[in-house]
Amino acid sequence: MTRVNKSIIAVIASAPILLFAYAEGPDAGVAGVPGEASCTACHSGGSGSGNVAVTFPGGLTYTPGVAQHLVVTVTDSAQRRWGFQMTARQSSNSKVMAGTFKPGSDGFTQLACTQTTFQTESFGTSCPASMPLQYIEHTTKGTQSGVRNSASFQFDWTPPATDVGSVVVYVAANAANGDNNTTGDHIYLQRYTLAAAAPAPPPPPPTPPSPSITSVMNAASSDPSVASGAWVTITGSNLANSSRSWRNEEIVNGQLPTQLDGVSVTIDGNPAFVSAIDPSRITVQAPDDASLGPVSLVVNNNGIASASFTIPLQPESPGLYLWSSPYPIATQANCGEVSSAGPFTGVASAPATPSGVVTLLGMSFAPTDPTANCNLVSPVGLFAGVTTLPAQPGDTVVLWGTGFGPTTPAVPAGQVVPSDQPYLVVNPPSVLIGGIPAQVVTATLTPGNAGLYQIAVQVPDGLPDGDQPVTMQVNSIQAPTGVFITVQN
Repeated sequence: MTRVNKSIIAVIASAPILLFAYAEGPDAGVAGVPGEASCTACHSGGSGSGNVAVTFPGGLTYTPGVAQHLVVTVTDSAQRRWGFQMTARQSSNSKVMAGTFKPGSDGFTQLACTQTTFQTESFGTSCPASMPLQYIEHTTKGTQSGVRNSASFQFDWTPPATDVGSVVVYVAANAANGDNNTTGDHIYLQRYTLAAAAPAPPPPPPTPPSPSITSVMNAASSDPSVASGAWVTITGSNLANSSRSWRNEEIVNGQLPTQLDGVSVTIDGNPAFVSAIDPSRITVQAPDDASLGPVSLVVNNNGIASASFTIPLQPESPGLYLWSSPYPIATQANCGEVSSAGPFTGVASAPATPSGVVTLLGMSFAPTDPTANCNLVSPVGLFAGVTTLPAQPGDTVVLWGTGFGPTTPAVPAGQVVPSDQPYLVVNPPSVLIGGIPAQVVTATLTPGNAGLYQIAVQVPDGLPDGDQPVTMQVNSIQAPTGVFITVQN
């Protein structure tokens, strides 16, 4: 049945321009929705051999809120004028609209709008909020009078913004004979059920940037050479996703960890021992390796490997830890370790004296002979609140470093040094202070730590007061210069 009534006539009578523009458009409600009418309410002519079809670009699915460009095609070889009406409803309730339509730009289509009670209707390119039911249909121009065999109508449909379940699209088409009469016309009905498309999977997370290595150096001396068992500092970017040092529980049976938070390092293909990580810096102990010469270092940050970085691998890579350039970490020989916060992590920090106890390199020191002092050897006043004294000729001073090579007995890299006996350097360094040979008293690995050497030297006589250069050599391998010890007679 049609929906033309007195209220609609009154509306049309008050808008003569609207009447002229849409005189050929059918009333709202003739698309074949259950409980509504179809074009057969006005047109007759029996069944033809044609059809009406709708082309859906996404197949019989919709993506909530994403517009589709639809094409309605009416086909009938016997006819020569064309019309249609379409609407979309929620499958669960045919009185509830499913989305909105937008007429095409060719002037062939328009909207017919009405209430669920069909009291009044309006035509145009959009529907007022007071008329929630929406139909798209042909205009006078869209009847395409004289066109044979078939005609098409194009427009957009935007599904509901959310998944409302299945949507049923109803379409009724009129293949007319063009005699300006309601007889001899062929009416075709069709409906399509569209399901909501499965939600698109979320985009994959962006691929983290690869680790990039800028430099590799001895952690004590900043020399670019590396030796087995030496502490090594790697700088760059994206080296890690967090910042921390190892925890004591990560050292199992004296074995140091080879990864922290998914960050690992290989040197010549062998896993290094990781003590501290940061996005821009990693500290590792180099693994044992019999190779010498150029080798490859690679950082792996949670499955993403850096480009290979070539480093020179030497039998020794001697380097002294510095308090503050150019002064090396040095203690009086009477200082003995009394406690430790855990194995040395390869990086030195400023000393402290909580409760009068000297603390450095993660260890606390006290006099081994209570009748003598345990002080730090450096210029007076180098550190606020910490007693420091220059060295005197004849004093034995302990210098702290890494990379001094193998010991006897041997201690594998990555293993905390036992305290059962001294682990003496196989090739002790030769040392000059102020250009004068200094006797090396002992050269050992530090018990309870890894890769940390103590080089005890006797300050030679005949030195003037002031800063004296310290040069050191192991098996013809020179330690970096620019290191000074302060002497006072």
